[in-house]
Amino acid sequence: MNDVDRALVEISDIRSRMASSATFQGFGPRVIALTGVLSFVTALAQSLYYASSPADVRGFLLVWAGVAVLSTALIGTEMIARSYRIHGGLADAMIINAAEQFIPAGVVGLIVALVLDTFAPELLWLLPGIWQLLLAMAIFATARTLTRRVNLVAAWYLIAGTTVLILSAQSLTVGPWSMGIPFVVGQLLMAAVLVSATGKSDER
Repeated sequence: MNDVDRALVEISDIRSRMASSATFQGFGPRVIALTGVLSFVTALAQSLYYASSPADVRGFLLVWAGVAVLSTALIGTEMIARSYRIHGGLADAMIINAAEQFIPAGVVGLIVALVLDTFAPELLWLLPGIWQLLLAMAIFATARTLTRRVNLVAAWYLIAGTTVLILSAQSLTVGPWSMGIPFVVGQLLMAAVLVSATGKSDER
């Protein structure tokens, strides 16, 4: 390795260390809140539909998987734009750090869903609670780069996920609000935490 390559590696390492110790401001409170509203609309629509139709657990969960993908796309797009605007040269490293905290939980959630759907579809009712618990773990991991106040959000998802598992175990099925209430409250709470941490509803 020549001197130039060594210098580039050292610069990259320095940026990574700076990014890991800096407060990440890439998450936009308005978009986070919007995903909470999206969760409410989805749960309301499902509650009206299931009032006149038998519950289809697979279809129910596919709808929420779609909501999760859409929400992730909205949050991710805003995160990238805000990161480059606010963090400048550290944006790439900080985006990677943020993604590394959420991607493992997302991958595990997908694997569990595929395994249950393929080999034990009668246990699909477990997924809402499991997804919420995995999200709680991911949010706990972000406290060092966001703000320790996000632990409140993580605690909410931990309590909600546990409660949903207990209630679902009694009926062996799922309901719209077993996803709706946890995510509506959780996402709006996250938006409020981000606003309180920065003192602004959004950076422009």
